[in-house]
Amino acid sequence: MYYRRIGQQLERNTTMKSGAGFTLIEVLLSVALIGLIAGIGAVVFQQLQSRNDLDVAATTMATAYRRAQALSRAADADTTWGVRVDVGSITIFQGAAYASRNTLFDEVSATSLAITPSGFQEVIFAKLTGLPQTTGSLTLTGPNGTRTLTLNAQGTVLY
Repeated sequence: MYYRRIGQQLERNTTMKSGAGFTLIEVLLSVALIGLIAGIGAVVFQQLQSRNDLDVAATTMATAYRRAQALSRAADADTTWGVRVDVGSITIFQGAAYASRNTLFDEVSATSLAITPSGFQEVIFAKLTGLPQTTGSLTLTGPNGTRTLTLNAQGTVLY
């Protein structure tokens, strides 16, 4: 008889479970919390992407200056080389000016359309010496900041 009572108690305890599942308030709070985290994450991601685009454009510009200078020093195709920057692109070109360049040798690198260059847009490097004909600063402006590249008389790029 003792065993029978224990069995009845166990049976009664297992059949008397509290309500399983989530309440409507718990579900709404969970959805609101996930939405808040996603919203903050999207803003942070966008800011990081903007800064990354600006850094990539500055690095690409410095690399283009160095490549054009190296091609000029090597007297590749027995001519000068230069770099032109526009919104959305950086072009390494062969020739004494961008307008009269040989388009077959253009090396174009795409940049973010959100980045605006200001300052000098075209630099030509002298054949054999690789010295730039234009010196100064180029400023790249994006939604979350600016980067300034300085080209000195020896052709060194500082950024």
